[in-house]
Amino acid sequence: MSKYDYLVVGAGLFGAVFAHEAALRGKRVKVIEKRNHIAGNIYTKEVDGIQVHQYGAHIFHTSDKEVWDYVNQFTEFNRYTNSPVANYKGQMYNLPFNMNTFSELWGVRTPAEAQAKIQAQKDAAKLNGEPKNLEEQAISLIGTDVYEKLIKGYTEKQWGQKATDLPAFIIRRLPVRYTFDNNYFNDTYQGIPIGGYTQIVEKMLNHPEIDVETGVDFFANKDQYLKDYPKIIFTGMIDQYFNYQLGELEYRSLRFETEELDVDNYQGNAVINYTDAETPFTRIIEHKHFEFGKGDKDKTIITKEYPAEWKRGDEPYYPVNNSRNNSLYKRYAELAKQEGNVIFGGRLGQYRYYDMHQVIHAALVAVGVEFTNDIEM
Repeated sequence: MSKYDYLVVGAGLFGAVFAHEAALRGKRVKVIEKRNHIAGNIYTKEVDGIQVHQYGAHIFHTSDKEVWDYVNQFTEFNRYTNSPVANYKGQMYNLPFNMNTFSELWGVRTPAEAQAKIQAQKDAAKLNGEPKNLEEQAISLIGTDVYEKLIKGYTEKQWGQKATDLPAFIIRRLPVRYTFDNNYFNDTYQGIPIGGYTQIVEKMLNHPEIDVETGVDFFANKDQYLKDYPKIIFTGMIDQYFNYQLGELEYRSLRFETEELDVDNYQGNAVINYTDAETPFTRIIEHKHFEFGKGDKDKTIITKEYPAEWKRGDEPYYPVNNSRNNSLYKRYAELAKQEGNVIFGGRLGQYRYYDMHQVIHAALVAVGVEFTNDIEM
């Protein structure tokens, strides 16, 4: 019999929250992680006093006070506000789409002028009925100019498909404001953890009831793990767990090019999106601006982010939640219900595009379900 009550596969946010909460309830937990570090995609590493986001920009935001209070147990957050800038062939525009964007694009000064401009472009496009794809949805929300310059190229690079082939829902919640407000998110709480994200997961896993091992591949000994552990929390790809027996789900991958430069300030903003189709990367992140320039004054670190096709063996970053994949996932979810001692969680285990606060919420829900059942038994 195992000396552990749980095996947690994956030391990202979902796995760490579950392990932490289980340990607080007196359970023994083993955590294994395929990478050589904990914290999953929110892993940050300090270089020259700069917290470098190793797997792309992560800005914590939520309106869920329970989640905000929960994560603030482990760190203090700064007041960073996500205000990306778009570079379209050398022209710079504020994001999200707001009066600053419209003024830069058209020279308008009032919300009424901006609304009239957008309405005229929507009318000229002669779209009828419910938008059938992402292109129609975008134009119906914001008109053709913004779509052509700031949405089309970026989105097609991101997803590796034409906008006319992408589902409308991807862009349905596009922030559009008729105020001079560059805050990308509408959430009540927002910020970056002072000292980076890795410390959050370190503190979650720093418990005498939790043992952590990195550089371990669950699939190298899957059958033995299933035999040895009474309960498993699995945060990897659900289709891989079932050996792709129903077919492959689709994912998008990313490639990162990070370099250190001998300048204090390279681009003046943490995130600049390159929205034309010709530039191969989608954005450049300058990490020191997440903490307001903190770090070596003669150095900066930038990362170019390249979307990539996913194939087996690559790192999956985004589920592709179109109708075909969602239907296939439901079939895998039915198989998952038959795995009595396995809980599937996180972005890959539940095949959902979760933000960080949603991952934490989902993990806390799983804990609540698990330990309510535990008590009832």
